[in-house]
Amino acid sequence: MTATQPEEPYKLALTALEKVRRKLIFGAVSLLLLTVSFYIISPRIITLLQRHLNQELAFFGVFEPFLALVKVAIVCSILVLLPYILWLIWLVFCEVFGFRRRTGFLFILVGMFLFYGGVCFCYFITLPYGVKFLLSFQKENIVPAISVGHFVNFCGMFLLAFGTIFELPLIMVLLSKAGIINPHTVGRFRRHAILIIAILAAVLTPTPDAFNMALMAVPLYLLFEIGLICSKIAVREKVQ
Repeated sequence: MTATQPEEPYKLALTALEKVRRKLIFGAVSLLLLTVSFYIISPRIITLLQRHLNQELAFFGVFEPFLALVKVAIVCSILVLLPYILWLIWLVFCEVFGFRRRTGFLFILVGMFLFYGGVCFCYFITLPYGVKFLLSFQKENIVPAISVGHFVNFCGMFLLAFGTIFELPLIMVLLSKAGIINPHTVGRFRRHAILIIAILAAVLTPTPDAFNMALMAVPLYLLFEIGLICSKIAVREKVQ
């Protein structure tokens, strides 16, 4: 895929969004319909999360269970619509930076692999360790009563956050191909990148202990290095 340097990127971006306006509307309608569909099975999904994390839930408001089910349905809908979302992003980049549309399949495939990989990493590793650590502070006279609303917010936010942050190599390649960043320059600021990754790990991980932070920081740093290598290759191909 090749990229061009647009003279007026903001106007091109607005033009690109206008061209995909119908596709955006279709995506919004699809999100709504999927949310309604997932709402029906949301109780089973929450039960699955409960069993996976071994937690009992309670609610403290009349609308809290309803809102929790809606949030679960929305998160599931976003996970299902991810390929379509990636396709829309690719179309915008094609319009603004002149990428070849025929390489869009590879972009979507890699994006799905990274995003779902991040979600699985969070679901099977980070969340169980994080919840276990947070609840380890309970005492004999302090019994935790976890709100279903907070439970859904906690799980949904971290699942989507991990999926998004695992897209780092793909984002770096896109920005390098678009000429927004120079991977050779970025490589010289590796110390700064490590600091940013450490801060992100501290923010994204649900617990402040070093072990859980390392579970996030190490994969992030590896993704950064992979993204750096792939970006350099992409820029080299562009020059050739």
